[in-house]
Amino acid sequence: MSNDTSQVLQQQVVAAMEQDIPLQIVGGNSKAFYGRNIGNKETLSVHSHSGILTYEPTELVLTARAGTLLREIEKTLHENNQMLGFEPPAFGDRATLGGTIAGNFSGPRRAYAGAARDFVLGCKLLNGKGEILSFGGEVMKNVAGYDISRLMVGGLGTLGVLLDVSLKVLPKPDVEKTRVIECHADEALQKMHHWAGRPLPISATCFYRSQLMVRLSGAEKAVKAAADVIGGDDLPQGDTFWRDVKEQKLTFFQTQKPVWRLSVASDTAPFMLEDESLYEWGGALRWLVSEMPHEVVRNSVADGHACVFRNHAGQGDVFQALSPGLMRIHQQLKKAFDPKGILNPGKLYAEF
Repeated sequence: MSNDTSQVLQQQVVAAMEQDIPLQIVGGNSKAFYGRNIGNKETLSVHSHSGILTYEPTELVLTARAGTLLREIEKTLHENNQMLGFEPPAFGDRATLGGTIAGNFSGPRRAYAGAARDFVLGCKLLNGKGEILSFGGEVMKNVAGYDISRLMVGGLGTLGVLLDVSLKVLPKPDVEKTRVIECHADEALQKMHHWAGRPLPISATCFYRSQLMVRLSGAEKAVKAAADVIGGDDLPQGDTFWRDVKEQKLTFFQTQKPVWRLSVASDTAPFMLEDESLYEWGGALRWLVSEMPHEVVRNSVADGHACVFRNHAGQGDVFQALSPGLMRIHQQLKKAFDPKGILNPGKLYAEF
């Protein structure tokens, strides 16, 4: 475990605040592609602020510093037959816990086990005033009142610098099996929607190029019975497939075109967009590769949310515009936590 570097980070934030110097928060830099381009700013690196602080396998709780490598945490959990329930993508060997939580990144298991936000029990953070604050705890009963720790999840560092994070972890399932079914998009959505209402141990779904992949996780008898209900055939090397989905290594993602992440109701009909798509999370998450104008894509998901997840050209807004009321709330939160606007300014929206 490394020495606590929180005071060093605190001093840098205080100096930046006094001199009105905007800061770019960087961990492993594995997710630099995500969010708006904020240009060249002075770097606030949390990479050296690392190490697992406490881990209680019997209590299913782990606390680590934000700069701790994701693979180090996953290795420690694996040794105890446990895992991060939200199955976060790393997008590189240098991925850190802080970047994962700040981006609210969740993988294929998210729709069935919960998102990153659901597993955060507490955190220690450094706000834009140079104050070190702690919220939440290390057990669920300590999470009461206005849950600031979960407010930090997905904030991309615009409200504070994550220092330490406490997470609930889960036991690994006894058995996992992946089934593959040949079908069209409409049929795949119907199947996933139907299965969602049944007590099946589904832990991931993916529809891509007329194939519906379904992962089952749990006790051996339960998985075998569910496989008979779902039908289809066994997918060889299922673990490799889901790792490639999570880390976006499938051919689908290997493109220089913009990759959109669309969040919709799971039973929403397929979009009539002349581009390639991939469905996850029971149909609630839809990836789209498209060079169409942003307003065309966003208008097609009027009842959902459209985010430009990857955009090599770096043009246009990344996140869907907020309503005036929501924007005011976001700006008020930004002012409360970071009154001078020095932490990752413009990373989420140009307005803060």
